[in-house]
Amino acid sequence: MQVTDTIADLLTRIRNAQAAKHDTVEVPASNMKKAICQILVDEGYVRHYSVKEDGKQGVITISLKYAEGRQPVIKGLKRVSKPGLRIYSSAEELPKVMKGLGVAIVSTSKGVMTDRAARQQNVGGEVLAFIW
Repeated sequence: MQVTDTIADLLTRIRNAQAAKHDTVEVPASNMKKAICQILVDEGYVRHYSVKEDGKQGVITISLKYAEGRQPVIKGLKRVSKPGLRIYSSAEELPKVMKGLGVAIVSTSKGVMTDRAARQQNVGGEVLAFIW
C-alpha cells in the first residue's frame, strides 16, 4: 500500500490506537516522524518512542499515554497542511490551538518545532498539525 501523506498516516494510527485503547502503536520511520514524535514526548502527549532498524526504513514504536480510567491524553489530532493544500504561516501569524492549550507542530527552516518555539525564534513555516 502506497501512502501519499505519511504525516496524516502517523496521526491516524495514533488516533485509532488510542480509540482501541492500545498501549503502543508502530509506524514506518522517517526523520520527520521522529521529530513529530519527539515533540509529542516533550509536550507530554505520549510516554516515549523508540526506533527499531529493520533493514529497510525502520519502525517507530510509540508508547501511548492515558489519564484516569484509560482516557486518552490526546483529545484531538488534526492534519493542517496537506499535500494538495500546503498551509504556511509567518512567525507573527502562527495559529494558537485552543487559545494556547493545544500545540501546533510547525516545520521551519530551523527544524520541526512547536508554535511556541517558532514564535520565540521568530521563524515561520509550514503548519503540519494541531494537537490538543
